[in-house]
Amino acid sequence: MDSFTVLGGSDLYSASMGTKYYTRFLLQTADAAEVDEYSGVVELQAQERSVLDPKEIEALLASSFDLESEQVELLNWSPLH
Repeated sequence: MDSFTVLGGSDLYSASMGTKYYTRFLLQTADAAEVDEYSGVVELQAQERSVLDPKEIEALLASSFDLESEQVELLNWSPLH
């Protein structure tokens, strides 16, 4: 299982701990020839909200990999307790 830290919002420099989520997502290469699946724990360094929009999550993941949000497909996103 991999671990990623996703930075989002205006709290990039916050000293507080982020919220951790289990996630599965697909990343598509720029030429759309290959798709890689990732799963693991993602720590979101952003303002805590009870519900995040899937498109917003895809955009945050994409920015962490220097990709466009259209290149990310979210499969699962669950908060860890």
